[in-house]
Amino acid sequence: MATIRKLKKKIDSEIFEVISDCFTWSEVHPEKKPGGVSEILADAVALRNDLIHRINHTVDATDSKAVKSHYQQIQKDLLSGTDSLFKRLSSLSKKKTK
Repeated sequence: MATIRKLKKKIDSEIFEVISDCFTWSEVHPEKKPGGVSEILADAVALRNDLIHRINHTVDATDSKAVKSHYQQIQKDLLSGTDSLFKRLSSLSKKKTK
């Protein structure tokens, strides 16, 4: 398992990639409404804050197996959450503008 500091850096890095792609998408598609992108940005920030909060509040520090599974679940949630955000962003380009 990675150290807590490395895990926090990984979270920040992954979320920054989502945010960066959202801004890039907004610049490439200025004709489309930014409502969907702003929702994705808000969800990305909420995901980051939730994961950092969960890292800082470990359930039971005496049980090493519980701690290890706690951090593994955070890593899984990071991957699934960012994947979901990227899928939502790519689906915006498929929608037609009105």
